[in-house]
Amino acid sequence: QVQLVESGGGLVQAGGSLRLSCAASRNIFSIATVGWYRQAPGKQRELVASVTSGGSLAYADSVKGRFTISRDIAKNTMYLQMDSLNADDTGVYTCNARYMLYDFWGQGTQVTVSS
Repeated sequence: QVQLVESGGGLVQAGGSLRLSCAASRNIFSIATVGWYRQAPGKQRELVASVTSGGSLAYADSVKGRFTISRDIAKNTMYLQMDSLNADDTGVYTCNARYMLYDFWGQGTQVTVSS
């Protein structure tokens, strides 16, 4: 079992930045595909960014050029740097780790962007 704990959410003005962190209870980021999802009010959860165990990155079109996903394997931590935030980025951000048949989720952290 792996526990994932997010931090770094909060309230920010449009145009501002936040960095989310996802700490894992054990080394998972070097072997799993990991990513950040978000769910806005009244909308379905969507994949924002992901990185495979081999380091391949992927981003949703809506965040390309503004968000950066990274991981520090030695610290068992994954990050999501979010710049040029806008109101559409508001939602609950949750980290995920997927390895073979296993699928681990954090509890989520709220990001609110005021316009």
